This record gives sequence, structure tokens and C-alpha cells, in this order.
Amino acid sequence: MANFAVAQESVGTVAVVSVSGAVDMLTAPQLSQAIADSLSKQPTAVIVDLLDVDFLASAGMQVIVAAHEDAGSQTKLVVVADGPATSRPLKITGIADFIGVYPTRDDALQEMQV
Repeated sequence: MANFAVAQESVGTVAVVSVSGAVDMLTAPQLSQAIADSLSKQPTAVIVDLLDVDFLASAGMQVIVAAHEDAGSQTKLVVVADGPATSRPLKITGIADFIGVYPTRDDALQEMQV
């Protein structure tokens, strides 16, 4: 598995949190902190980009659900995920039913730009 890394950037009024490696019980707190930091800047939306994640454990999915709840109605939170390591578990668990999941970062950015 690749080393875990998380990066934050802004694209206009949208915050993007890009993640790579494995998101498990050891790394999920770092993801949670990065999302919280992004939310504190009051963006119109937060995109969590999981395209470079090779393992998404339940702890990582819990972080995404909690972040969605923390975002509230003022900030939209969506995920970029594609493939068996990320998109599939989000769909199987039903998370994709209430959090938007996009196959590419460009798709998510286009949808989130107001």
C-alpha cells in the first residue's frame, strides 16, 4: 500500500481535500482534521478526492459521513471516487445514496461551481 498523504487546496470558493494511500483507523484522524480545516474556511463546497486511495476502511467512511453532517446545510460535501477500492464501498454501504459521488474531480468541480 502507498503511503498516506492528504493535501488541501481551494478552487474558487470550493475546498478540495486530496487523499492518497490507505484510509484506515490509523490515518482517518488526519483526513478528519484536513476536512475540518477546510470546513472552517467556510467554502461553498468541500470535495474529498479519493481517486488515489487504494484502501478505504470503515473508519475512513465514518469520517466522510461525520464531515457531511458537520458541513450542515450551508456547505455541500461530495466525494470523488471511482473503482473497487473507493466507489464500490461507498455504494454498497449506502453512503453514496446521500453524499454525492463523482467519477472525476472535474465532474465534481463543475457540479459544485455556482
